Amino acid sequence: MHSNVGFSALVLAGLTAAIAPQQLSAQDVTVVATGLVNPRGIAQAPNGWLYVAESGNADGANCDPPKPPFPGPGPLTEPCLGLTGAITWVDPTGVLPARRIVTGLPSVTTRALADAGGPYDISFNGAGHAIVTVGLGGSAAARTSLGPTAAALGNLLKVAPSGQWKMVGDVAAHEDSDPDGAGPDSNGFGVLALPSRSIVADAGGNSLVEVRSNQRTRTLAVFPIQMAPLPGPPPQPVIPVQSVPTSVAQGPDGWFYVGELTGFPFPSGGARVWRVPPDGGTPEVCATGFTAIVDVTFDPWGNLYVLEFASGLGFPPNTGRLSRLGSDNICRARQDSDRVNVTLSRPSGVVIGLDGAAYVTNDTFAPFGTGEVLRVTLD
Repeated sequence: MHSNVGFSALVLAGLTAAIAPQQLSAQDVTVVATGLVNPRGIAQAPNGWLYVAESGNADGANCDPPKPPFPGPGPLTEPCLGLTGAITWVDPTGVLPARRIVTGLPSVTTRALADAGGPYDISFNGAGHAIVTVGLGGSAAARTSLGPTAAALGNLLKVAPSGQWKMVGDVAAHEDSDPDGAGPDSNGFGVLALPSRSIVADAGGNSLVEVRSNQRTRTLAVFPIQMAPLPGPPPQPVIPVQSVPTSVAQGPDGWFYVGELTGFPFPSGGARVWRVPPDGGTPEVCATGFTAIVDVTFDPWGNLYVLEFASGLGFPPNTGRLSRLGSDNICRARQDSDRVNVTLSRPSGVVIGLDGAAYVTNDTFAPFGTGEVLRVTLD
């Protein structure tokens, strides 16, 4: 995301529906957790409990006023840093209140508090440990300038069931090699934990990065720019738009499926799901016609779910969208998918639970604790 235009720009631009899906899925929706501060990714542990990565609100009310949404390329400037990031336990039934099991993780912003970088995503590696991405939105040098409190920014964390954590991979340092040639800018967002390695979607680096258990890193894929017109009356100039990968899941075929947000101007219908070979290689376009993808996940039957932060340019906030691409042909256009009929407001993460329901982090621009987790019963 080398344009340094993140989720705050989406909030300021606003979004509204674009393409009507052909099919609808009916379901019940229940709020199972509230009071979350900028919740992002969500995962289910082997024992059935849910865990959410909260990116926090930097230093909260002590932060400077929100910065302009388009500060231009380059390292972090005038950052506001705090220790408000967290990992939060959630009861999937909603009976017990959410509880933070890890606190004091770094949270930083150079824009609005809702766009704080911090714990972004969480995934379990099969051994009961969670792997967590902590975003940065800058270079490793910019992180160093923030002091020792910021050390976990741009890193992968391994979190034990006890809540103890340690850094296990420096994604920001890997981005110093500049895989996409646009200058070092790391913002590790989505993560997929596997038994011997973790796969990270670096939204800043426009790349898919492998982090081995010995902390060695390598680039698996780099996602190319596309050209799109600026919004407004014709003639509309066409500008390069970066991919900005935000999420990664492994399909039944063993390939990695990567969802992209896209950079400014977030073209409606311009976001895609890519396929990357298990050992890395040239990415292939799989599913098309989406807008601002923030998460992708598979269910046990091989269906692919795609979560969009919003669905087109406009202002109403309740325009997030969850679509299902059937296992018979997941590589197709969004308008041929099943839309899950649920009202979402700026969602960020989705997981299909052991009970077959979808769990979604919602109202994720919530610097003062209005974020929530929804349970959506699927047909």
